Amino acid sequence: MTDSDSYISIKNWAEADRPREKMMRSGEAALTDAELLAILIGSGSSRKSAVALMQEILSACDGRLSALSRMSIEELMRWNGIGEAKAITLKAAAEIGRRRALEKAQDYDTITNAADVYRLMHPRMQDLRHEEFWVILLNNQSKVLKTVRMSSGGITQTAVDVRMILREALLSGATRLVACHNHPGGSTRPSTDDRNLTLRIKAAAGQVDIRLIDHVIITDGNYYSFADNGTI
Repeated sequence: MTDSDSYISIKNWAEADRPREKMMRSGEAALTDAELLAILIGSGSSRKSAVALMQEILSACDGRLSALSRMSIEELMRWNGIGEAKAITLKAAAEIGRRRALEKAQDYDTITNAADVYRLMHPRMQDLRHEEFWVILLNNQSKVLKTVRMSSGGITQTAVDVRMILREALLSGATRLVACHNHPGGSTRPSTDDRNLTLRIKAAAGQVDIRLIDHVIITDGNYYSFADNGTI
């Protein structure tokens, strides 16, 4: 039997197994990731149902929605059954999820530890394929005054101008700051450049009575805190 012989369209499934009907009956939480995504794309290919197609794509992403959201429109379109419109729909859904997470992150208006930094900055960085360097500017009570992206660079590093960091801090009236950048490759281990930059920022900030309280490296699902590890 070939794939095309064994393929059964979703409309011919038992009603209890159809994603839309399942959602109406049991709520969205009852659906798998593949079923929810299948509702978005509406149809599959000539050989696969929408659910089977999304199961295949998720399998290529090790089952991680975060990996799926990092795919470009062109990468999604490599799958038979995913055209431009469906790829755009999937990317739009990923962006809605990111913005929802960012709204929640903005509730963290006080930074007390590295976990707070992670919750605030992870939604901004989770889908990036390149490094970005940010600073979180704080007052004496560690309340967030401003978050500023200082640089955006390549896969392994990004150039940072310490003078510009101090300028932003002084203009905002900050007395404390947290440095933060991501590692797209997934390793939280700080590089020699990361360590040297941390020392440079700390020394320069100290000259104008601004305290660098931490430098946090963020990956998708984990982080490294210089303060927690006693390296700041």
